[in-house]
Amino acid sequence: MRILVRVEGVVQGVGFRPFVYSLAIRLGLAGHVGNDSAGVFIEIEGPAPVVGEFLGLLEAEAPPLARIERVTTSTLTDNGSAGFFIAPSEPGGRRQALVSADSATCADCLAELADPGDRRFGYPFINCTNCGPRFTIVRDVPYDRPLTTMAEFAMCAACKAEYEDPADRRFHAQPVCCTECGPALRLLDAAGTSVDGAPGVLPAAARVLTSGQVLAVKGLGGYHLAVDAGSAAAAALLRARKHREDKPFAVMVPDVTAARELCAVTAVAESLLVSGRRPIVLLPRLASAPVAEPVAPGTRDLGVLLPYTPLHHLLLRATGRPIVLTSGNVSDEPICYSDADALERLGGIADAFLVHDRAIHMRTDDSVVRAFRGREMVLRRSRGYVPEPLRLGGAPLRRPVLGCGAELKNTFCLGKDSRAFMSHHVGDLENYETYQSFTAGVEHFQRLFDIVPEVVAHDLHPEYLSTKYALELPDVSLVGVQHHHAHIASCMADNSFDGPLIGVAFDGTGYGLDGTIWGGEFLLADLASFTRAGYLDPVPMPGGAAAIRQPWRMAAAYLDRAGLAENLDVIRRNAASWDAVLAMARKGLNSPLTSSAGRLFDAVAAVLGVRDEIRYEGQAAVELEQLADRAVLDGYSCAMSEGDEVRVSGSDLVAAVVRDMSGGGYRPVVAARFHNGVANAIARVCAVLRARTGRDVVALSGGVFQNLLLLSRTVALLEAQGFRVLVHSRVPPNDGGISLGQVAVAAARDRDQ
Repeated sequence: MRILVRVEGVVQGVGFRPFVYSLAIRLGLAGHVGNDSAGVFIEIEGPAPVVGEFLGLLEAEAPPLARIERVTTSTLTDNGSAGFFIAPSEPGGRRQALVSADSATCADCLAELADPGDRRFGYPFINCTNCGPRFTIVRDVPYDRPLTTMAEFAMCAACKAEYEDPADRRFHAQPVCCTECGPALRLLDAAGTSVDGAPGVLPAAARVLTSGQVLAVKGLGGYHLAVDAGSAAAAALLRARKHREDKPFAVMVPDVTAARELCAVTAVAESLLVSGRRPIVLLPRLASAPVAEPVAPGTRDLGVLLPYTPLHHLLLRATGRPIVLTSGNVSDEPICYSDADALERLGGIADAFLVHDRAIHMRTDDSVVRAFRGREMVLRRSRGYVPEPLRLGGAPLRRPVLGCGAELKNTFCLGKDSRAFMSHHVGDLENYETYQSFTAGVEHFQRLFDIVPEVVAHDLHPEYLSTKYALELPDVSLVGVQHHHAHIASCMADNSFDGPLIGVAFDGTGYGLDGTIWGGEFLLADLASFTRAGYLDPVPMPGGAAAIRQPWRMAAAYLDRAGLAENLDVIRRNAASWDAVLAMARKGLNSPLTSSAGRLFDAVAAVLGVRDEIRYEGQAAVELEQLADRAVLDGYSCAMSEGDEVRVSGSDLVAAVVRDMSGGGYRPVVAARFHNGVANAIARVCAVLRARTGRDVVALSGGVFQNLLLLSRTVALLEAQGFRVLVHSRVPPNDGGISLGQVAVAAARDRDQ
């Protein structure tokens, strides 16, 4: 019996061909295996029972990094061949092969890295078929060395022997290399001059950190900036040079034991820390954590990650302490990934550069996750996750779709058949460099996965650069998707649910159908359409975008709406401008109306003295959550107008905050009661909408639901009322998930045509 087997999924660059070879040899079968543009093809010949056993083991014993999506077979004519071999890759054809995400160094490679008797002892680029760089070095498919940034490194005889030995762990490992033939480290000063050579590079780099200086480190997907996490002076120096005043830094530690010295680590959190994806995991910080205060000011949490490259392992061993590891950029710029760009843009920040000569083809930031109710919640989906596709529920897409994403936390998404290829985190499309990264990323994904979009989905905001990009594309069908509908559709796609349902979309800013700024929305939605069924009562944003940067302006608008003229601290602190801002709001001058939940949280943060001015997106709301006492279970109430559209009075919640504070209320208790009041209001509105429609499924999406206190209280209240609640897991609830929602909406509308 001879059959042709096609295997689709993430099966290139993960040791699948050597696995098939070894399996066939073990079972005594003849034939061959190879890569092509669709995935892996296998011709296998032998007795029918043994061929059947082969097919069963093909999925049951697949390599750890493989993600098999589909196995198909067809019958061939026996040709009596003997032996089994790996065929050369077949270029050309319609590209359907999936590229693996970058994967953390495996245990076998780490053992060799630490073994003085191994020829790769201490080599910072050790890898095998089970680990190492993938997406960040791939230029094209099929995934073979000539189509990666390793092409310029000719294998030495020893590496070539491993590469060609089917019994070796590095058989057909495309980035295979060693000290004789692979990339090498250098340490440069701020001007780009080499200051040390091997083997003294890592000890010298460690001295940069232990002396309180800033070290730029070239990683898998770009440059990082590192300092000693225990040094307040070093962390403050990095903040000053990077122009990142308050936003928390991530901290890298060598292992889970070290992570437990900094944070409370649950079993779920540990599984996230040690996974091959190696994301930054947000964890509750211990009071005794040996981390300097400027590393993560204003937050009870700490972003912790473990080493994911051999270089990181070696650097931490040489340094002997936790290190800050943050994106190598000036605030609001894209991460540096080319050596020349890093030296130019980071020269005024870093005192030294730890570099190597393996090029990065696609810049990719670290991913950020947290645990919620025993499972992963992705807040930034990038390195370690991308470009592995998400499976879409329902019927396959009628035509290929591009979702261009939002303006902030931008990602894009390409959909084809039943797959959605969400991009890495691109960033905020507010400068030319980030926009260039966006357009280059779209082109790379289209080429890598052979997707030419025929339908292009975009946000309704006419000034978003992602919208302008979509509108300039020729010969495509354009689909405008309202921002909050995209949020809810993203949550539906994340949970493989087509609707209909009640969607609660709470965020900072989104262009509404009525020309106002939405952000506290209750939608009756399915993938193709929605109706706005409720919202937070709109208030003016005095000064427009200035009200986002200065939350006290939103406090002024809400206090004025509530008819409160108390001599509050927030008024006294901003006395010089208070009357002018109130007049602006009352006259509607540069004061667009908004239903934004994010702006409501900002107002309360200012009233409580948490934050009058922010230095990064969502800072006031983040610090308000951190202030709240989790033990407090009671909450404020607010009025609801139950017309055709339910209107929720956010000013009632602000008034309750003021009453409590005027009576000598304790700020953490007041902050908790506000959170609980918002959760109560959400549950009440959903109950009203269920009574009207019979819908008993609720989707929660938008950046406000990154707030774990609000999310946990809201989910608990809804579930207690018998609702099924959908929350995000695989994609971010913030604007990083918008592009997936756009694809889901556009595909549903396209199917309905």
